[in-house]
Amino acid sequence: MQNQSETTPNVLATDLDGTLIPLDGDQANRDDLLRLKTSFANDNVSLVFVTGRHLASVESAIKEFQLPNPDWIICDVGATICKRTNAGWQPLDAYVETLRKILGHDSLKTYHSHFARFDFLKLQEPQKQGDFKMSFYSAAENIKNSKHLLEQELAKIGLNGSVIASVDPFNGDGLLDVLPNGVSKAFALKWWCDHSNRDANQIIFSGDSGNDYAAMVAGFKTIVVANATPELRNSVVEAHRAQGWERRLHLANGSATSGVLAGCQRFGLFDKLLPAVDS
Repeated sequence: MQNQSETTPNVLATDLDGTLIPLDGDQANRDDLLRLKTSFANDNVSLVFVTGRHLASVESAIKEFQLPNPDWIICDVGATICKRTNAGWQPLDAYVETLRKILGHDSLKTYHSHFARFDFLKLQEPQKQGDFKMSFYSAAENIKNSKHLLEQELAKIGLNGSVIASVDPFNGDGLLDVLPNGVSKAFALKWWCDHSNRDANQIIFSGDSGNDYAAMVAGFKTIVVANATPELRNSVVEAHRAQGWERRLHLANGSATSGVLAGCQRFGLFDKLLPAVDS
């Protein structure tokens, strides 16, 4: 039975790692990715990648995993929005200006040396940094306290930023991303909806990890894949229940790609959708 609320969706906005990208060695995931690619090729629906990866890494993932080509890429945990053009991926200047106004100056890169003195932080690789994203590794077992300490330091120096904490589900790294205050995957996706004249009820968001939480509880139709942690799944369930959004949530039985496909089927995204492994 199709589960939908208000408006039939026509956009899949999805995380990549642990969500759309097949898990290593999972043949069902690979089969379901092909089903999704076929459905996107045959239906008038849009695909948006919403990921913590930087743009070059997203482009590599599209080739490596033979992903369907998205119409838009929201990357850097919401710090960058790019549109597909004939000349390649083009960052939106209007979004850059939005983030610059929030931050109050041009770049977070000027703060790298300031935070280098904190022993609980390790600056991530240069390609993972940007004008509006400063990223650190920190011990996963102490990630909540590290986030608190980092937030205290931001307030102390008067930097108008906020911190998103997550744990990489594949290697266990603790991750801390400093973004302009209030910016997240949810912020970027809502901004994109306004920019593209989309109703939020047209959007399905799918994810699996901590940096997806804000978008999962922002009012979009939501798919939580089975490989998400029980803590995340429970938190999303509670948030949706509190808002009366039970019909906007699909807790997938399948992991990663298979869960995404089943959620698309549940919400009626495609006119014709090949059967999913997950039900």
